Amino acid sequence: MARGRHRRYKPSPVTRASLTVTAGGAGIALPLIGVSHAQAAPVEVWDKVAACESSGRWQVNTGNGYFGGLQFKQSTWQEFGGTAYARRADLATKEQQIAIAEKVLKGQGPGAWPSCSVRAGLTRDMAQTNGSAVRAARDASRAQGGTRADQQPKAKNAERTERTARTQKTAAPPTAGKRPSGQEHRDGAAGHRVRRGDSLFSIARAHGVSGGWQALYERNRTVVGGDPDLIIPGQRLQVRGSGPKAPAAGGPARGGKAPEAAKKAEAEAARKKAEAAAKAEAERQAQAQKASRAQSTAAGFTAPVSAAPGARYRTTGGTWAAGYHTGVDFPVPTGTSVRAVTGGTVVSAGWAGSYGYQVVLRHHDGRYSQYAHLSAISVRSGQQVNTGQSLGRSGSTGNSTGPHLHFEVRTGPGYGSDIDPLAYLRGKGVRI
Repeated sequence: MARGRHRRYKPSPVTRASLTVTAGGAGIALPLIGVSHAQAAPVEVWDKVAACESSGRWQVNTGNGYFGGLQFKQSTWQEFGGTAYARRADLATKEQQIAIAEKVLKGQGPGAWPSCSVRAGLTRDMAQTNGSAVRAARDASRAQGGTRADQQPKAKNAERTERTARTQKTAAPPTAGKRPSGQEHRDGAAGHRVRRGDSLFSIARAHGVSGGWQALYERNRTVVGGDPDLIIPGQRLQVRGSGPKAPAAGGPARGGKAPEAAKKAEAEAARKKAEAAAKAEAERQAQAQKASRAQSTAAGFTAPVSAAPGARYRTTGGTWAAGYHTGVDFPVPTGTSVRAVTGGTVVSAGWAGSYGYQVVLRHHDGRYSQYAHLSAISVRSGQQVNTGQSLGRSGSTGNSTGPHLHFEVRTGPGYGSDIDPLAYLRGKGVRI
């Protein structure tokens, strides 16, 4: 199994003034064809969207089907002419990605980035028509002295841009009333296909589901099965409405889909598969809890997961912002139950940028423990928890190279106050 680890992102000095977490783009922008006097989305707004979507990493490719700083779906990148710049968004420069994003904003609106557009203040009336945002990104890139070694000649790129613009002008407009499909985590107006690392919490958050993950679970109980923490890549979930509707009696489903009997059989097969997986997980959890009880001491401490540690504390290298590893990694599969190492109060529970979904717990002895890169969270801020209580499930969210739990022990709630986590647990009598 690959042993994952995380790397904290370090913002550049040029962009630090405008964003807390962002990344400076590199390269020289291509000129856009067309003249207009409408105002484009400022490059600072796109920086904020990128900071939310990818921690500002413009060349990121995590293998989840979304690419680049603005997390383009490949079909969206192709539809809006991105291949005139590069095969995928992560292979294009920052300003080239912004150029395509302006077209997506004009065609799909800010809903293409459901959550991050709201955080960044991105609106449809910022849609790009005069290239000013791209030129601003290019100027910022030049100010940092950045260039891309694989950049194409300007004349060739300009020719491609002009050809793309002509193609889009002659393309037939969308049918009236037909809503363009959004690129961000969507497989249809009301559906979402589960991908590796997804959780009901993250899906509900991405689609703005009213009622949160609980409502999403109730809507898809027949697909998910009895355990809301266990969803399987490939499952299709309804994120709008009250769930799948049955077709008219005796006729095929709307849009030429399979008959209701076939849909029921498919749902039943998925339910049985999920139940089998849930049973196996329950058995594994029972064994893990048994091992946890054997490790626990009278003081009430245990290991966060039942696994051997991987990347150790204070391992040095350029992959970490501090110059060394601030915690210890436990290489476990996505979905592994993560436990509180002792009783205490949840200080924070949610998204934390490079750390992905995390939980920070304040112990009764005044120390803090952090559990990062989670795929699901089962506690909330301010909640009291006991030793061994489930805080969520492991995953690979945030800036992670693969499924694992990143675990830290700190003297304070924030980054930079770390101490040796294994020494701390062993000092409490935990055998690890």
